[in-house]
Amino acid sequence: MSAITAAWADVPANDLRPNIMDSLQGVEIIQDSSIYLLLRTAIYGEQQLVEIDGYRVQIYSSNQQQTAKSEALGLETKLKDKVSQTLYVQYIPPFWKVRLGDFRTYEDAKEYKYLFVQQYPEMQGDTYIVRDKIQVMQ
Repeated sequence: MSAITAAWADVPANDLRPNIMDSLQGVEIIQDSSIYLLLRTAIYGEQQLVEIDGYRVQIYSSNQQQTAKSEALGLETKLKDKVSQTLYVQYIPPFWKVRLGDFRTYEDAKEYKYLFVQQYPEMQGDTYIVRDKIQVMQ
């Protein structure tokens, strides 16, 4: 049994938030949701990536032929190591878009949007929640 499996052996499959962390007062753990999914896969077996209806936080959209592509890719470069959610650069003619996250609920997307705008207040006017097909592990 690996160390990871041993540490998570007593945690039910439907709740992978261990009680170990409850004893660490004053410690806040912030991690990407993909870590949770990877651990669940490693412990409880294979999962597959599926596409479902959900929400993303859009932070950029433009159809300006001269600048839209370079601005979208520039945002990707600027933010890819600074945001906790997956970053998507999409070209849906005629628009270049930059979106963040794979949120199942509007409330989760709204919470992340709030945190993002706090960190990047200059982007508040261009940031909003959109319905999209999201990728989740099942």
